[in-house]
Amino acid sequence: MAWIRVVGEGEASGELREAYARVKDARGKISQIMAVHSLHPKAMLAHLDLYLAIMFAPSGLTREEREAVAVAVSAANGCAYCVAHHAEALKHYWKDEARVDAVIRDPRAVDLPPRLRAMVDYALKLTKEPKAMGREDIAALKSQGLTDEEILSLNLVVSYFNFVNRVALGLGVEPEEQELKGYKY
Repeated sequence: MAWIRVVGEGEASGELREAYARVKDARGKISQIMAVHSLHPKAMLAHLDLYLAIMFAPSGLTREEREAVAVAVSAANGCAYCVAHHAEALKHYWKDEARVDAVIRDPRAVDLPPRLRAMVDYALKLTKEPKAMGREDIAALKSQGLTDEEILSLNLVVSYFNFVNRVALGLGVEPEEQELKGYKY
């Protein structure tokens, strides 16, 4: 339950009802992170479009890589809501709950393939020390074969999760068990 008023799907009319229908069509159901936008349906739809473009549109990054970065960033920010959601998605890809839990506890301590290690290291630095970013961080990604397009995609994933973590943390959006299942991956 959020700390602000949320208009539920059953109470929605007009523009909000249409926004909820679009979210449900795209994702299979209405998540709390979308519902918390109920007082601003245009922002809800812009958020949905951004999320779909960053996490689902064709990219040189795999969905697995994007979910691993999402979990690492969300864990670094202490966002239980996003950790719960994206850990569930990462389990779908990894089929290894213990490994996903290890990423949540300490992403730097998990044995990852070199490409994903470089991506997670970049994500954690950009999340925790954005002012310290430099050309060497991009060079480290390029040394693992990431192209400029992939680096942009990575940056957008990291930046999106820093944004959405703050929406969830700032408005009191918390995970509920029944919400975590049944999404389209």
